[in-house]
Amino acid sequence: MPNKTAKTAAKATVTKATASKVAPKPVALPPKTAAKAPVSLKAAAKPVAAAAKPVAAAPRVEEPKKVLTQRQGFKTNEFVVYPAHGVGQILAIEEQEIAGARLELFVINFMKDKMTLRVPTAKVANVGMRKLSEPALVKRALETLKGRARVKRTMWSRRAQEYEAKINSGDIVAIAEVVRDLYRSDSQPEQSYSERQLYEAALDRLSREIAVVQHSTETEAVKEIEGQLAKSPRRGAKAETEAGVDGDADADGDDAAVADEAA
Repeated sequence: MPNKTAKTAAKATVTKATASKVAPKPVALPPKTAAKAPVSLKAAAKPVAAAAKPVAAAPRVEEPKKVLTQRQGFKTNEFVVYPAHGVGQILAIEEQEIAGARLELFVINFMKDKMTLRVPTAKVANVGMRKLSEPALVKRALETLKGRARVKRTMWSRRAQEYEAKINSGDIVAIAEVVRDLYRSDSQPEQSYSERQLYEAALDRLSREIAVVQHSTETEAVKEIEGQLAKSPRRGAKAETEAGVDGDADADGDDAAVADEAA
């Protein structure tokens, strides 16, 4: 019995030794890497900044507008005659965009009428805008005032249209003819209302241009005009009789004009 027990113990010892030899040695694993910290939602939501910021464009410098001082033979600050309004002064020459097209315009100021007019530079010939009359032409207009009045034997309405056309023509001699024909001295019959209106319009146009050309005041120009008119030959008895007939025709013409306006 003791021998069996000793044998059994020896077997067990051999089995353990064998087991220790057969069992694989534990392999040393590398240390676990530390867990990454969780990324916050806010940080994930933020866009990643670009590596290089875009370079801001340099501000565009506008070129200064070219100041125009002369066009079509007319200069700024020059006095001109615009047929429909008389003497005015060019304040500036400006560019404007109208209906997609660029236009050059004369800016003309009529101080007495308190009005500013813009005229396309390309249209000055069509509208009849002109320079001031030369002194020789002004002298001719003043000489015209000394002539005998020429009154046509037609209805006043037709004559009034002719006078108005002469006033708006811009021709200084034609305007002087209207002043001469419609002038009435103290010894002559009074003018009708429509005659007086046309006479004052023609006198205003004529005196303003003479004043600018001669570098005088309008009052002085009017006195010079009236002095020339006083030198005109007086009408004789026959002429005054014809003037009376014309006066009746003028009255009829005025009545017809009033009737037309009322209609």
